[in-house]
Amino acid sequence: MNRKSKVEIKIAYVGGGSRGWAHMLMNDLALAPEMTGEVALYDVDRPMAMLNARWGRRVNKSPQCVSRWRYTVPKTLQAALAGADFVVASIQPGSIDMMKHDLEIPKRYGILHPVGDTVGPAGLCRCLRTVPMYARIAEAVERCAPNAWVISYTNPMTVCTRTLYRVWPRIKAFGCCHEVFSTQRWLAGLMKEFHGCEPTRDEVRVNVLGVNHFTWIDKATCKGVDLMQLARRKMRRKGEVRPVTDAEVRQLGFFQSKSQVKYDLLRRFGILPAAGERHLVEFVPFYLKDEQTLHRWGVVLTPYSYRETRYANLPRQFRKRLRDRRRFELKKSGEEGTRQMAAILGLHDLRTNVNLPNIGQIDGLPRGAVVETNAYFSRDSVKPEFAGRLPPGVEALVSRVVAGQEMIVEAGLTCDKELAFQAFLNDPLMSLTTDKAWKLFNEMLRATRAFLPKRWKL
Repeated sequence: MNRKSKVEIKIAYVGGGSRGWAHMLMNDLALAPEMTGEVALYDVDRPMAMLNARWGRRVNKSPQCVSRWRYTVPKTLQAALAGADFVVASIQPGSIDMMKHDLEIPKRYGILHPVGDTVGPAGLCRCLRTVPMYARIAEAVERCAPNAWVISYTNPMTVCTRTLYRVWPRIKAFGCCHEVFSTQRWLAGLMKEFHGCEPTRDEVRVNVLGVNHFTWIDKATCKGVDLMQLARRKMRRKGEVRPVTDAEVRQLGFFQSKSQVKYDLLRRFGILPAAGERHLVEFVPFYLKDEQTLHRWGVVLTPYSYRETRYANLPRQFRKRLRDRRRFELKKSGEEGTRQMAAILGLHDLRTNVNLPNIGQIDGLPRGAVVETNAYFSRDSVKPEFAGRLPPGVEALVSRVVAGQEMIVEAGLTCDKELAFQAFLNDPLMSLTTDKAWKLFNEMLRATRAFLPKRWKL
């Protein structure tokens, strides 16, 4: 496709100093022949945004590049949003140091978080920091780019998306997460194992239900094959379902698992969990009683020290790569942001899973609450597809999470500390007495006080 046939657009990237997502988007934009235009990188850390602009210009010089983009670094959010067709929101809710407090304070009380960005005391404190930030984004989009589509990549995904719609109900926004993609690839692997063919992830059709990071699949097919039956067949193989040994645990990376949580939830509830096991166990604490129990199920904690080192090292690695004269080699990231944009522009259609307010796509869960299901993308439209209803046992688990997320959004928007604590008590990981929970709650709030209402007594 020649340049004249490309659609010219503007993308405002809120959190444009991102240490990972921005580079994936730049990569995929360079490989998207249908579109071109400007990417305005706005970040409170302007030097990182400027570094990413340099990165984008290097991407433009790659031999694989089929679409070159202009990378700018506006000084204000309003300038970045002005005239935007799409707004990508990918922010860090507070400094990396705050994640240390999120993880390590609850650990002293016996509450563990393999991830800590969605639920549990860590996730809820992150929510309280994030809600005001996303409220300001929604207000700014309403003023500066009312026709733009907002694509959110920030965790806590559900709370972020819900905040956007609570602040401005007419916003056009959805949340994107790649957790389900990994389960689709796992299901594609079953086709190779049992039928000798290697389908792409897109060829694996799944029906998605639930909330972000606590997503489920009740139907999965590929080339006419029932993949749920293959999953159960694999699970019944001798030695497939078993306690994970200490030796195996020592070999596990921070982001690996042995599928034992997946198998056990499928066996107990009759439906396949579709998120990573590090996330899943934070919603179902019977796998997270202590670190030994967690290891028995083949999951390990991701220490804060790893996160801190990685966060600090990435800018140095980027600068080193920018000094290198070798051209960047591009390949598709596997994320769907550019495909979603192209579909909204009317260049093709797309079906994929996203996070949207519940208008009836999931029976049994509250209307308005943000849920994760499949949706159909077409020109200026993202319509959720009817997914059905979760089995009673899973619906009970998910409903509790939804109630807590609704409370924490309300608490964040109204600065209601007591309601925030009620959400804290409602969380699946909360196993403390109310007195100890109150003490933990206030200790965590003091560690993140810079982002909280000044009238809260801490």
